[in-house]
Amino acid sequence: MKHIEKGAGLMSAPRDFINDFNVDNLSAGVVAGIFGLSAGIIHISAGTAAGLPQEFTLLWVISYLMINGLFGLFLPAYYRLPLPMANSIPGALLFAAIIPVVGLNEALGATLIAGAISLMVGLAGMMSLIMKVIPMPIVMGMVAGILLKFGINMVMPLQDATLPAIVMILSFFFSARYLRRVPPLVVTLVVGVGYMAIFGADFSSVTFSMKFPEFIMPTFTLEAFLAYGLPLALILVGMETPAGVGLVKGMGYKEAPANAITAVGGLGTMISAFFNLHSTCIAAPMTGICSGPEAGSHDKRWVAAVIVGMIFIVAAPFYGFVFSLIEAMPSYFIAIIAGLALLRVISSAMHITFSGKHEVGAMFSFLIAVSGIQLLGIGSSFWALVLGVGLSMLVEFKDFDFTFERSVARKRSLR
Repeated sequence: MKHIEKGAGLMSAPRDFINDFNVDNLSAGVVAGIFGLSAGIIHISAGTAAGLPQEFTLLWVISYLMINGLFGLFLPAYYRLPLPMANSIPGALLFAAIIPVVGLNEALGATLIAGAISLMVGLAGMMSLIMKVIPMPIVMGMVAGILLKFGINMVMPLQDATLPAIVMILSFFFSARYLRRVPPLVVTLVVGVGYMAIFGADFSSVTFSMKFPEFIMPTFTLEAFLAYGLPLALILVGMETPAGVGLVKGMGYKEAPANAITAVGGLGTMISAFFNLHSTCIAAPMTGICSGPEAGSHDKRWVAAVIVGMIFIVAAPFYGFVFSLIEAMPSYFIAIIAGLALLRVISSAMHITFSGKHEVGAMFSFLIAVSGIQLLGIGSSFWALVLGVGLSMLVEFKDFDFTFERSVARKRSLR
């Protein structure tokens, strides 16, 4: 445990939560929570496309919210940093695709091994080396490429839903200009919900249901590990943690506990394997929302991440109801809210990507992430890092900082 970064602790967390709670971090937490709830639609879509039973897919999402909500309470509270927890979307797509091939129990067995690998990497303190091999401009190029689609999705409704899009977007900027004591996201949420209630939403199909995660025993096979477990481990260690850490640092925080994030994600993934869930990790888009300027002052933004955890836990058993409620809202509603919440984060990621070293690697990382390409069944986010780093090492190796490792090796050779 010596490589796990020390935090502020949990003893005083409830008191600090109350003291630091304000309307800014509340609004950011609610927006991030809504975004996280809506991500369940991706799981349902992936499960449907793979021909998985609807009952399993619903349990999958419920476990995603419950388990990651619990971890999302403790990690940000311990470190007093905006570190919301969720699961890997690329991992979710792989998980849904591999189940019909190898079986559910076997896929969960591979998940358990991937979690163990992530846990060991974090406990061994290897993330500092990994973060050196994957420099910040390349990480932020991948992040900017991923988040760019949220900005694009925010403005696309101007084409087909012109009036509500204009109303919501202008409410954000007018409130930012003239209502400085009220967070713009809160105003936009209220305006958007009001508009949808009057003109855009049909709530007649909303139904109530309640379910809890169910235990399942994983099974281990080499085929499932090679086809799914190993790629998942690489995604968790090489993509999810660097993306989350990059966002936190990009928002002005000097340090982020990369080893702890990786280890906790690994432990959560191992637990997830027993409850129909494929992973636990830091949530990059929600980290962007919780760590951004809209969440208030730096030292209090951690509250937003804890609020996300609370929303997840409360909503998990009722996700069938939540999902039907989200379905009743026009799709552009969440797209506009998420895009506005991530505006400054996208801007910051772009700035870091294109204003420093590793220009070639960062550019290719950005372009590959934007492209959405799939290679060997693995999504563009992973390949953005792999190919971005590879090209940077090929044409701009001098930009890599391996001085510390070299000095240590030199000292050892002299002994």
